[in-house]
Amino acid sequence: MSVTLADVAARAGVSAATVSRVLNGNYPVAGSTRSRVLRAVDELEYVVNGPASALAAATSDLVGVLVNDIADPFFGVMASAIQSQIGPAGDHDAETPHGQKMAIICNTGGSPERELTYLTLLLRQRAAAVVLTGGTVEDPDHLGALATRLRRLEAGGTRVVLCGRQPLTAAADGSAPGGAHGPEEDPGPAPVALTFDNFGGARRLTTHLLDLGHRRIGYLAGPAARTTTRQRLDGHRAALAAAGAAGGEAGTPEAERLTVHGGYDRASGYDGALELLRREPGLTAVVAANDTVALGACAALRERGLRIPEDISVAGFDDLPFAIDAAPALTTVRIPLHEAGARAGRLALGREEAPAGRTATLPADLMVRASTAPPRP
Repeated sequence: MSVTLADVAARAGVSAATVSRVLNGNYPVAGSTRSRVLRAVDELEYVVNGPASALAAATSDLVGVLVNDIADPFFGVMASAIQSQIGPAGDHDAETPHGQKMAIICNTGGSPERELTYLTLLLRQRAAAVVLTGGTVEDPDHLGALATRLRRLEAGGTRVVLCGRQPLTAAADGSAPGGAHGPEEDPGPAPVALTFDNFGGARRLTTHLLDLGHRRIGYLAGPAARTTTRQRLDGHRAALAAAGAAGGEAGTPEAERLTVHGGYDRASGYDGALELLRREPGLTAVVAANDTVALGACAALRERGLRIPEDISVAGFDDLPFAIDAAPALTTVRIPLHEAGARAGRLALGREEAPAGRTATLPADLMVRASTAPPRP
């Protein structure tokens, strides 16, 4: 059942006229009252009707692209590729300008709350499409609330595409707190998801180091609560476990000692590498959660007088544009960021058919370069 203006008024403890004034911005309202009304709007996920009832079901020319950090090349490459398929920069719509859309980049800063807020705002704007990039937090409450918002977007005619993100689970799409739907509410098809083989790529990367002869391998992981972090760490530990190497069994003291969690930024790589050396001075290799973290680790290791790869090997993940130009060139896992973004852009505007099962896993290829070598005898 749709949320009405009266529902918002009741939740905020004001009149319907006051709610209308706040939403239209055409009459002065006390700041505390305005905050209370807007909070009720967010809590109830009230969608403001368009200026004309005949246009209530129509979508706009906006496409929302949600990223953690547009300054991070991982998200920048994907966002640029998405925009190339939907905006006037491309030539696919040179003769049909009515088919062009405007991309709005929504920088969440990795905040689950901000992600939900942007989705609510895009719902009010009746966005033509929404693309969510990168991993998400593994929290049942957030996943349930996320599933609810995405269902409402799609019910209003907005196409939703997950790019570099796992499909919504059954729990998130119904049984999780904040995402339950009644027996008469059809959740509809799940959003299209283009996923990366984070687990397989990480396993191949660590297997490469093991094959070179490394056995004391430290791991610089991303934020503990994010899906991408877990998948890559699980792949790394699976390779260690298969080889009988230290740190392969999650939850053991050795696995925790050889793992340092941080952000996906250079500073985390720098600080994390120093912490790994403190915990295990005899490290022969360091695997980083992404290439940016790997560069930070390289800087810290060099400051400690260690040569790469003669004294210690370093590997990253993603194959960001600068990875091959690092000195030495970085061994990493190539994620098809541009391909994924371009495909997500086409899917978002209905220019490409959804994959079978509405999910496609894109490959993660090992790129062996000069930053890894056999350990010293």
